[in-house]
Amino acid sequence: MEIKPADQEEGDEVGVGVRLREYRRRAGLRLKDVAGKAKCSESMLSKIENGLVSPSINTLHRITRSLGISIADLFAEPDHNAPFVLRAGRRPTLVRHPLRGGDGVSLESLTPFEIHGILQAQIHVVAPGGASDGLISHEGEELGYVLQGQIEIIVDDQHAVLGPGDSFFFASQRPHGYRNVGNEEVRIVWVNSPPTY
Repeated sequence: MEIKPADQEEGDEVGVGVRLREYRRRAGLRLKDVAGKAKCSESMLSKIENGLVSPSINTLHRITRSLGISIADLFAEPDHNAPFVLRAGRRPTLVRHPLRGGDGVSLESLTPFEIHGILQAQIHVVAPGGASDGLISHEGEELGYVLQGQIEIIVDDQHAVLGPGDSFFFASQRPHGYRNVGNEEVRIVWVNSPPTY
């Protein structure tokens, strides 16, 4: 997993693992403590912290939740003059690499990672065949608006295929996921409150 501004060199990754380790140590937690809460093995967590494995978004969410932080906290830089405008092509993007076992999903931030407010907005970009990493549930609410493509949204045991102009809203505590069921890239404005990723 990497975060990549548009003007950043390919392969220049933020040390997600290093930051996870810093948060874990600051909290006084052992690998075993966090792995147990996040439902992953200690060895997997160690590999993530050492940059040897790129975690799925779902796994990263469980780890950050067990640390009492959001995924956005991993990328936040202490900037008290955070921009209030994020220009097209220069927004930070959380990427899953299909060539490294990714799921064909990237999250383009519409809200600065530095700002820790009560909501978070992204453009979810889902390649044909791409999908969320299973079903996930957490605190909060979610709202989405499909800009492009055909996406299947799953909430509990309900499935709905949405297209451009369609929207959705649900309580995040309900298990939910999605997958691109069309032949073109899907783009969705996705809002979480409180911030999740």
